[in-house]
Amino acid sequence: MRNAVILVDQIETDVAHGMTRKEAIVEATVRRARPVVLTALAAILAMIPLSRSAFWGPMAITIMGGLFVATFLTLLYLPGLYALWFRRSLEESGPSVHTNPALQHHGTSQSAIPLAEAAE
Repeated sequence: MRNAVILVDQIETDVAHGMTRKEAIVEATVRRARPVVLTALAAILAMIPLSRSAFWGPMAITIMGGLFVATFLTLLYLPGLYALWFRRSLEESGPSVHTNPALQHHGTSQSAIPLAEAAE
């Protein structure tokens, strides 16, 4: 669940930085693939010793299968579902990030999205 939330948040961040939704979906999925797979693989491999137990074995095998399926769904199904949900706006570019003039006055510049654009 956490990986799915992080992936969707990464897509939204990329769109907010001016990418089209289509580019953001592909880039965010590729960028998050390695951490998601390595985390799931570590958890799956950690369950192997527990799977040989007579008492905990069935639970360990179930957890291993669930992690495998969840990883598959996060990396393949979720981006497809996201693209399907936003199919009308896949080619639209997100708002470009503007620099806040109030922050430049104090000698620091920081990228920020104006509140009017963030509410849209």
